[in-house]
Amino acid sequence: MASTLEQAQVKKGHPKGLYLLFMTEMWERFSYYGMRALLILYLTSATTNQLGGRGWTDGDAGMLYGWFTGLVYLTPILGGWLADNYIGQRRSITMGGILMMLGQFALFSEVSDMTFYLGLGLLIIGNGFFKPNISTIVGNLYEENDARRDSAFTIFYMGINAGAFLAPLVCGYLGETYGYRYGFLAAGIGMMLGQIMFNSLAQSYLGNVGKFVAKTAEEKAAPKKVLSKDETDRIAVILVLTVFVIFFWAGFEQAGSSLSLYTDRYIDRVVFGWEIPTSWFQSVNPIFIVALAPVISSLWINLASKGKNPNVTVKMALGMMLLGLGFFLMVGAVMERGGDVADASIKANIWWLVGAYFLHTLGELCLSPVGLSMVTKLAPVAYASMLMGVWFLSSFVANIMGGYIVQYVEQLGALTIFGGIGAFVIVLGFVLLAVSKKLTYMMHGRG
Repeated sequence: MASTLEQAQVKKGHPKGLYLLFMTEMWERFSYYGMRALLILYLTSATTNQLGGRGWTDGDAGMLYGWFTGLVYLTPILGGWLADNYIGQRRSITMGGILMMLGQFALFSEVSDMTFYLGLGLLIIGNGFFKPNISTIVGNLYEENDARRDSAFTIFYMGINAGAFLAPLVCGYLGETYGYRYGFLAAGIGMMLGQIMFNSLAQSYLGNVGKFVAKTAEEKAAPKKVLSKDETDRIAVILVLTVFVIFFWAGFEQAGSSLSLYTDRYIDRVVFGWEIPTSWFQSVNPIFIVALAPVISSLWINLASKGKNPNVTVKMALGMMLLGLGFFLMVGAVMERGGDVADASIKANIWWLVGAYFLHTLGELCLSPVGLSMVTKLAPVAYASMLMGVWFLSSFVANIMGGYIVQYVEQLGALTIFGGIGAFVIVLGFVLLAVSKKLTYMMHGRG
């Protein structure tokens, strides 16, 4: 529950720098999700496809997709450490943005296999510099125990998902209409626009926040400061929750792989006589985020003002349970078709998929922005960006797990996989509830 101090500091409004970070993140996510919406389709399309394609099997494509999206979340550990010690957060964001822009343009060039893998590599490295540092700057806009912080991260999350909503519509349309490479080109242009905006307005909107390294030269030369018991407890909480959310993201990230392939092949996408492009379904989750984030943001602030704000672990446990319920709806879609052995011409109703995305979105809003906020509250200042990178490590492991799950969908069937994921994450949600009080105690007033 919210502390007395938290209640006393409930304020209205947010620093204007939050909205610059919102827009910068929106364009970066436009770039990433535009490319991601097309990647699995591009890999599995036949080489003779007029749109371009690599003719890979589902299993091979799923593995590359999993390793790519996983490594995107591994490099933030190094990027966060370099920002904390040598580069500074704002310079890291610029470096990352430029590298990601070049990566998208390399994918567009389609010169050879080498440029394809070079493009993926630049995206992975660039994201490492960008992702942990922009999230850390959001947290640094607020003082300790400012109850607006969870709300701020929910608003920031709207920026993430505004970009993620637009990306499949624009990049997906271009890719599935004119050729996949043109979708990658649009993603690169989006990244470029975000960097122009950020570098033009950062000083006016952010002042010196994130401009300098967290550790001065004197602090780096001095003997290492021993962390206090409270600080080590808080770091332990970050690590424990990181393990739990691995399983959330492993299920959630099926949206771009197994759920996308299932949608393409087995969901009735015809509405009023028009067939919705498969990539456009990657916009369903983001549009729900944009619609629901203000509601959830207001809910946390209102509950905090009344001293009834659930602690971080309760919110995250709820998020995991909602994800599980969403997968049970996909079980309904499989059963409507008559199971995995049904004729491929039999399609499931589109509302099973939309309902699953709705529940997944509610789960994401309970878990992800709250988790970002939690890291900025619990991490010692000198390790803030690096620990944000550790938090993203959960997505590294999860996406690789997700790549293997795609292979098992082929072997075991969608009914078994979707049902298994749903049951497992719900059980984990109850486990997290069981240890909630202990973890909240270890936060020492910052939960």
